[in-house]
Amino acid sequence: MNFKDKTVLITGAGSGIGKIMARKSLERGCANLVLWDINEISLATAQQEFATVGGRIFTFKVDVSNLDEVKMQAQRVRTEVEAVDILINNAGIVVGKYFHEHTHDEIHKSMAINSEALMHITLEFLPGMIAQNSGAICNIASSAGLIANPKMSVYAGSKWAVVGWGDSLRLEMQQLKKNISVSTIMPFFINTGMFDGVKSKILPILEPEKTSEKIMTAIENESKLLAMPMPYWFIRLSQGILPVSAFDWVMQHVFGIYDTMKDFRGRK
Repeated sequence: MNFKDKTVLITGAGSGIGKIMARKSLERGCANLVLWDINEISLATAQQEFATVGGRIFTFKVDVSNLDEVKMQAQRVRTEVEAVDILINNAGIVVGKYFHEHTHDEIHKSMAINSEALMHITLEFLPGMIAQNSGAICNIASSAGLIANPKMSVYAGSKWAVVGWGDSLRLEMQQLKKNISVSTIMPFFINTGMFDGVKSKILPILEPEKTSEKIMTAIENESKLLAMPMPYWFIRLSQGILPVSAFDWVMQHVFGIYDTMKDFRGRK
């Protein structure tokens, strides 16, 4: 999917890789850039920063965990802008604690933002893509959608849901012979502040600029599944070949994955 002259909608676009992908969409020549974020100040700052890059920029304050708000703002996009060609479901949150330490509200909020919102937002714009038989949907999941991790149980559960739903949607579009690509992205920790305090033994913490570029390229190439830095097939192959205890040992003692969240602080 080429970004030139397209209408692109990005959630969580006020900061982190969402903001970087917004800039890169304009640099690639998109005609209309629609930014969704819960933070109005971040939206205003992004709009001001990108004003001279090119293309029209539309900002919408949206709490993606609120279904009524999602439906209302999606209708505004269809009315005030036009049909969305490229949808990047990027908004997400993380609560880094053991499961028994969670509150019911934290569980509900994590699932609503990290899983349900992607489905509801896609449901708002997918019919338009189907009608024009063209479109691209990119879902930002996580490597936590492939590998379980202590102090990430709810986050991992929400991202596993995204991986399963997103790839099923991809197969549905293929089965229906629709020219709509669905890309599921599963990155390791990204250095945006969201995972402050995380420590990695071997795997590098990903840099936002390079990671964003890889995601943009994945959309352009209509990549189906992209994990970073370890390829998804390596993870799944390892899980399939190794007994659970052996896989756990490798993740714990070789890669140090199971200790990454010990000093997690997150974004203040």
